[in-house]
Amino acid sequence: MIRKKIKIVQQFIYIFANYMYNIVKKIWGEFKMIPFTKMHGLGNDFIVIDRIHLGMIDVFELSKRLCDRHTGVGADGVLLISPSDKADIRMRVINSDGSEAEMCGNGIRCAAKYAYDNAMVKGRDMKVETLAGIIQPKIISESGKVEKICVDMGKPIFERHKIPMLGMGDKVMGETIDIGSNVYRISVLRMGVPHAVLFVDDLEDINIEKVGSAIEKHSIFPEKTNVNFVEVIDKNHIKLRTFERGAGLTLACGTGASASVVAGFNMGHTDRAVTVSLELGQLEIEYAENGRVTMSGPAEYAFKGEFKK
Repeated sequence: MIRKKIKIVQQFIYIFANYMYNIVKKIWGEFKMIPFTKMHGLGNDFIVIDRIHLGMIDVFELSKRLCDRHTGVGADGVLLISPSDKADIRMRVINSDGSEAEMCGNGIRCAAKYAYDNAMVKGRDMKVETLAGIIQPKIISESGKVEKICVDMGKPIFERHKIPMLGMGDKVMGETIDIGSNVYRISVLRMGVPHAVLFVDDLEDINIEKVGSAIEKHSIFPEKTNVNFVEVIDKNHIKLRTFERGAGLTLACGTGASASVVAGFNMGHTDRAVTVSLELGQLEIEYAENGRVTMSGPAEYAFKGEFKK
């Protein structure tokens, strides 16, 4: 009889303890603070998060909440860094509107610096898994400090259906597009993500947000497109502004700079090695004879913090 009572008490204690554990776990989950690092590549800014901290949270809604510049941290997008079974790390890019991008040039430089500084990779050369494939950044350091990141961006894709872009023909260089009552000449390619490039006489003479938004959402682009406005200074120097798919007008775009140099060379506007001037600095882009594109530029920390899950 005594043993039976002891067993009942033990079962009660077990049930009660398990009940309390679940309550504490739920409360802890509601109040748990998630660490993040705010970074930027020439002003193109990101909230960098180690994916392990997020659990089953909806990252698309999270990105919209965190990227809001009035009520959140404020950023062009969220970078989620996690282990990879194909590379050294995996990077996901969630735009400020909650959409996911296949790749981001400024973002991958930030991810590479973050991974290197936090010992997530073993050396300066690394492989990063993205939705656009394996990208290979290389850390350039001096006295232990990261000076810049050089990234093998791979080869551009020109086939219209792979960009994707509707219409006849294959390579799209200098094709016209109607935007309201205006006609623009665009060159289109895929540099990890879709890019339309417009060469203009003066960046100050065009409404980049209005025209960029219209082209981004044009029905000819079933997955939308990034839109780059390029002013050619000379064969080795261009100025660039980018209206980014899912984020709007940004201060810098690494894939856009790469796409603009590729388009510039194909249209006869530039050489293969070009300095790209952006709002807050410069990127060095080289379109090699073997068809591969290399991008070199900085990545910087802004601040660290925590947010409520």
